[in-house]
Amino acid sequence: MLADSLRTDLGPSEAPASIADGRTHPLDPRIVLVQRIARGIFAAVVAFGSLPFVAASVLLADRGGLLVWAPVVAWAVTVGLLVWWAWTWPALAYRHASYLVDEAGIEMRRGVVWRRVIHVPRSRVQHTDVSQGPIERSHELGTLVIYTAGTDFARVHLAGLAHATALRIRDHLLPDSGPDAV
Repeated sequence: MLADSLRTDLGPSEAPASIADGRTHPLDPRIVLVQRIARGIFAAVVAFGSLPFVAASVLLADRGGLLVWAPVVAWAVTVGLLVWWAWTWPALAYRHASYLVDEAGIEMRRGVVWRRVIHVPRSRVQHTDVSQGPIERSHELGTLVIYTAGTDFARVHLAGLAHATALRIRDHLLPDSGPDAV
């Protein structure tokens, strides 16, 4: 059933386009909502988890000055920043994230303030995984995890791909068929 929903209407002579087309692609736009949900959950846990400590500090504070409200103000500012981070940052990060797959390997671009370009040649790929958390799974997204030879960036991940796309990239990056042992 899922395979039928992922299949496109291709004619008998048409084959799906190669994933290694050499063009830059944006991430799936559903990643913005997924990140907003995940970050919103984190912000809610921090906000409600710290609330008893803020209440205790107000109750135990000396009633003689304005400093009694300092923990409440600090808590409100922190929660406000977390809400901003949860809502605004995923859209900013989405605009600055992309990937390119060609015959040589995969290139990932990301970063709002500090930009990073990571190129992983196919010859360096040891193995790949496609993972999904519960929120990603509910939105049919996946994270491609690439394990490479070497020490720098030995594990590279690309979150925000449609699950079917992540599987196609994974299959493309795997070494050609042949013996797996020395």
